[in-house]
Amino acid sequence: MLLAIDAGNSAVKLGLFRASELLKTWRLDRGELRTTDEYGVQRTAVFDLSGIDPKNVDAIIISSVVPELNHILQSLAEQYFKVTPLFVDHTTNTGLTILYDNPSELGSDRLVGAVAAVEKYGAPCIVIDFGTASTFNAINSRCEYLGGIIAPGVMTAAEALFARAAKLPRVAIERPKNVIGKSTVEAMQSGIFYGYGNLVDGLLENMVDAMQETPKVVATGGLARVIGDALHFVYEFDQDLTLDGLRIIYELNKA
Repeated sequence: MLLAIDAGNSAVKLGLFRASELLKTWRLDRGELRTTDEYGVQRTAVFDLSGIDPKNVDAIIISSVVPELNHILQSLAEQYFKVTPLFVDHTTNTGLTILYDNPSELGSDRLVGAVAAVEKYGAPCIVIDFGTASTFNAINSRCEYLGGIIAPGVMTAAEALFARAAKLPRVAIERPKNVIGKSTVEAMQSGIFYGYGNLVDGLLENMVDAMQETPKVVATGGLARVIGDALHFVYEFDQDLTLDGLRIIYELNKA
């Protein structure tokens, strides 16, 4: 079985595959995990609770945007799974042509999501990942990764508002009853929900104009479904997009 690991800024997501079938997913809070042994304990717990023998894992592929985690994840794979992992970067065979000016700057999560979107939904496409940062990634009909946009994530933007405005309370991110808020909470929810939705739609409109094609738009990430209710452009929501991309890339690169 293949274990796919997506290490992001806020969390580490794991997916266990048998061939192309995603059997199980887990999400680990990165803030609580700092050492190989802490990850090893979590590995034992999640596998035991799922009734899965870790010895059945014979391959591991990793996308990491947190350099300080790489050694820990390498050690986890080698010590607890007895497997040498494949780390994805710009030099990995992905089936895409990367047109970024400096491909080494391209986050592996952006690349992995693009691979999955092309495989599952076709090209041209735009992939939006709603994470700590919201990334927009453009792939044309020739399967060329053109580049994209990086914007503050919806939670990152909201946290800045909560932290910097002393009299404003922390609110849930959800569609308010009224666009014109009739309370401070409702006004804040409207600003975050509709404001961020309009930001995303505006950026997508600009990207579509620049691509001069009609791309499918695929969204993933923790808040994709929540903020997605405010969007007009999104074609598909896919929570497992990055994990599927890791599986596809592993298949392209396995000996």
